[in-house]
Amino acid sequence: MNLAAEIRPEQSVELLKELHILTRDGKLNQDSRRKLKQVYHLVHFIEPLLQEVLADSRDITLVDHGAGKSYLGFILYDLFLKSQQAGHIYGIETREELVEKSSRLAQRLGFSRMTFLNLSVQESIASAKLPVKIDVVTALHACNTATDDAIKFALHKQAAYIVLVPCCQAEVASLLNKNKNQSFGKTALSEIWRHPIHSREFGSHLTNVLRCLLLEAHGYQVTVTELVGWEHSMKNELIIARRSDTPRKNATLRLEQILAELNLQELRERFIY
Repeated sequence: MNLAAEIRPEQSVELLKELHILTRDGKLNQDSRRKLKQVYHLVHFIEPLLQEVLADSRDITLVDHGAGKSYLGFILYDLFLKSQQAGHIYGIETREELVEKSSRLAQRLGFSRMTFLNLSVQESIASAKLPVKIDVVTALHACNTATDDAIKFALHKQAAYIVLVPCCQAEVASLLNKNKNQSFGKTALSEIWRHPIHSREFGSHLTNVLRCLLLEAHGYQVTVTELVGWEHSMKNELIIARRSDTPRKNATLRLEQILAELNLQELRERFIY
């Protein structure tokens, strides 16, 4: 596929070079092509949500948690918000050097409605630097429990939409392994995670199941799908939650039952609140 077919006409080539998606001489290598494809697919899912918010409001606020180098935030701004008269994107990141770099880049590109903050999740919940109302919360490949932190922030801010691509989910798998001997005597289901590779894969899958139940318990309608084809990324599960204010009646009960059955009561505070 040629470059012109992959770079959209309205896109800033300078931005793509700064994000190292394009080389300095304007080339696109295979690794960058995969990265761009992932972000394009995510933007494809997020743009309709932003349009829905703008249809009901004159403004829109989006917070990207665990923003890293802010690929998602910058490309969303470039492809969508840049042409709008309203809207602000906030990137939350704990690594100060990345926050400073993103801030300089936004200023250089004239992306005036982008703000980058060096905050933890707990700090971001209480920070006066963020508006009280947040419309959309995203977390792209936020590692391990960082996705849960983004959910906690979104629930606190009563976000209209939450868009998550979880990554590196090791916590549940480690607890499954830790409690393995005790679980063997408790349930035949422990055979599901008896082997290390199964505990890793099952732990990752289970983590997202628990997250979906948590969101449903707080009144969100949840859709789970693939982000891109598996050949582009193994971290491929996309969770989209739409606030409906109608909690699923048995979601918390199901959470309780799963944690008890699988001997994971240590996770209760993370998933039931």
